[in-house]
Amino acid sequence: MSETTEAMSETTDHRAAGAAGAASPLSPGSPEAPGPRGGFAERAARLDAGDPLAGLRDRFLLERPSDGDAAVYLDGNSLGALPAGVPARIAEVVEHEWGRLRIRSWTEGGWWQAPERIGDRIAPLVGAAPGQIVVGDSTSVNLYKALVAAVRIAQEGAPGTLGGSGAAGTAGAPGGAGSADGQAGLPSAPAADGPLARAGSLPQPAGAGAVAGGEGSGPPRDEILVDAETFPTDGYIAESAARMTGCRIRAVPAGEIGAACGPRTAVALVNHVDYRTGRLHDLPGTTAAVHAAGALVVWDLCHSAGALPVGLDAHGVDLAVGCTYKYLNGGPGSPAFLYVRRELQSRFDSPLPGWNSHADPFGMAPSYAPADGAVRGRVGTPDILSMLALEAALEVWDGVAVEDVRAKSLALTDFFLDCVAAYVPRGRVECVTPAAHAERGSQVALRCEDAEEVMRELIARGVVGDFRRPDVLRFGFTPLYVGYADAERAARVLADVLAERHPGGGPPGASGTGGGRPGADGPGARDTVADGSHTTPGGSQTTPGGPGTGSGA
Repeated sequence: MSETTEAMSETTDHRAAGAAGAASPLSPGSPEAPGPRGGFAERAARLDAGDPLAGLRDRFLLERPSDGDAAVYLDGNSLGALPAGVPARIAEVVEHEWGRLRIRSWTEGGWWQAPERIGDRIAPLVGAAPGQIVVGDSTSVNLYKALVAAVRIAQEGAPGTLGGSGAAGTAGAPGGAGSADGQAGLPSAPAADGPLARAGSLPQPAGAGAVAGGEGSGPPRDEILVDAETFPTDGYIAESAARMTGCRIRAVPAGEIGAACGPRTAVALVNHVDYRTGRLHDLPGTTAAVHAAGALVVWDLCHSAGALPVGLDAHGVDLAVGCTYKYLNGGPGSPAFLYVRRELQSRFDSPLPGWNSHADPFGMAPSYAPADGAVRGRVGTPDILSMLALEAALEVWDGVAVEDVRAKSLALTDFFLDCVAAYVPRGRVECVTPAAHAERGSQVALRCEDAEEVMRELIARGVVGDFRRPDVLRFGFTPLYVGYADAERAARVLADVLAERHPGGGPPGASGTGGGRPGADGPGARDTVADGSHTTPGGSQTTPGGPGTGSGA
């Protein structure tokens, strides 16, 4: 047990003890009236005093907790805080590298190598060896590259290089719930009522998939599986990738994707952590099950990179994308990253070839010849200012193990749930984030009536989270700068706001709090967002301008 893990054991052991026996008075959903607050404040002080990561807060430009106007910032799952070293680095880049060296900085300042250099800096945080990650473009652009390239690789039909034999029928293989419920035997033909799984598919051009192997090689790999609760943009991108490659789309609950893969599946797109509920999905098991069906998998790591161990190399992930402005604290709109497993890089055929990924970028040849390695993921000229801000931001990780960050994350979210259960009377909120550590990311989502108004008031009182329509409060816990006193204060202010809004008790029809899986009609359900004539999975994202709406999920 590491020093950090041991220091967090007080909170984790407490929750485990409650879960093992009868209903714990601190477990979510406790029917008792709000408990004494002093005990939790004292407990928070003890935990903060023994937290070996507590000093990392000084690496960020944040108000000190002792300041009267210090905010509790629990929105790092939308935009991370500003690392202290970034302003000086950006000033140096602007004044010296751009202001004095100018064009010479592409060589003397190391600008040209920045996408791969910063990719190698991110690599250990997501469990990847050097040379497999390139930084640049947005998550959406990188996702499009990854999906189209994955379909093209799958349609080449080279058995033995995709992680499995290509055999159909993966029921019983690892990959989450539904592996024994016949999902693998579902017909690949789409439903007739719209796009994606609830609408089935996009029209398939005549002859599509014909390149997926020669005579006797089995059906063409012309299907893209999509996490049914995905962030809406991922669904839009998947639709576009399907149109380009002649594939159909089928949306499947993330826990059932492994079992749903069949002989027609080319690639599965899965979110590691659900952006609304904070549910952590089974990356090792799902990847193995997808490979067993002869398909590839693309993982969206936006809500896990920098929050928990990912293990890309260890689990044989094919391709992955992620943003850097959440738990990696790269700044608003900071460039995303693209991971391509080393063994697949020579076969990575980007749908967006550009001069930056050319084998001879300054040769200006009329025909495209891709560079070797991770450079193939580039397109055009890198966004140097935001890229070098990200590089400076990543210095906060010096000497920090992501395993220790994960241990504190679980302890923090456990403690926050304990405080909510003690302070907030039953019926005011319902926890839709799984209680099980193996199924929880680094955020807590609470279903709450009038979530938008509640979050507005929380922010006005110095507790900054966000919300997702129609009724979910989200609290993101970034262990690099969030402490236990922050968690206790957030729960206390939440209880005060709810008490003032409903002085006579909980809102009509409200259910008790509780961890576990979202209800069928809640944020884990297959709600939809209209997009012209299409409906895509993933639920609604708040409109710009509201309290705590944030951006980038």
